[in-house]
Amino acid sequence: MSDPVRTVSCAIIVGTCGRLLLQQRDDIPGIIHPGLIGLFGGHREAGEAPEECLQRELEEEIGQRFPRERLEPLLSLRATFGTPDASYDMSLFVVRNVALDTLRVMEGQPLIAERAALPSLYARMTPATAFAVRQFVMNEVRPADARRQAEGAQQQ
Repeated sequence: MSDPVRTVSCAIIVGTCGRLLLQQRDDIPGIIHPGLIGLFGGHREAGEAPEECLQRELEEEIGQRFPRERLEPLLSLRATFGTPDASYDMSLFVVRNVALDTLRVMEGQPLIAERAALPSLYARMTPATAFAVRQFVMNEVRPADARRQAEGAQQQ
């Protein structure tokens, strides 16, 4: 019998420096994906909206509560990551321009990653985190590619 669907809200946190703040998960018994790299966020409580969950989780995990307008929706999906018993109903957000040096990481260990280093980290990420970060990277590249294509067409 498979586990119930895990309903979660998570964030990709982008520093003012452009680097991403990720979480090296604790390696303790009972934790899901111990020792792997994850995102900040967590399980939604009954009746809690995705944004409310994320605000609460970020305050608990990094000591900062962001207003709703700072929570940029990236995607919402229901998927199975890794094994059949790891089904998620996930709401993923991006929080940009965060002063990373002002945060107090209270769960796991902070891992600040350059965007160029992300591919080398995928194998060490939880399956859901690897998927989410890839979606973020693809979303970030598309607008830049579109601008370059438009600029190239104007020059011709």
